[in-house]
Amino acid sequence: MPVPILKQGDILIASIQAALSDQDLVRLQEELSERVGRSRARGVVIDLSALDVLDSFATRTMRNIAYTTRLRGAETVVVGIQPEVAFAMVQLGLTLEGVATALDLEEGCAMLRRETKSS
Repeated sequence: MPVPILKQGDILIASIQAALSDQDLVRLQEELSERVGRSRARGVVIDLSALDVLDSFATRTMRNIAYTTRLRGAETVVVGIQPEVAFAMVQLGLTLEGVATALDLEEGCAMLRRETKSS
């Protein structure tokens, strides 16, 4: 299932609407890395607000996306993690260490805009 990636100024927004297969997650990582370079994006927001589960592979892939896009010149913010998902992640020991998170899309975009202004 392809994930829509929208461009808002110098920010790419990937809104995940449903649980993705491992293959879809890898495809998203590859596409975001490519699109950051092509569009010269300075930031990426990954919106997970529609998800009620985040497994270990998806969590690791979100970290990898953030690390990959950082190497390509863009910062990544993961937004919209539901309270139940956050609780389950803590219980399972899953972390997004080194990855910025925000409550929602608006806060994530504001965070990236502040970051790019100070760089």
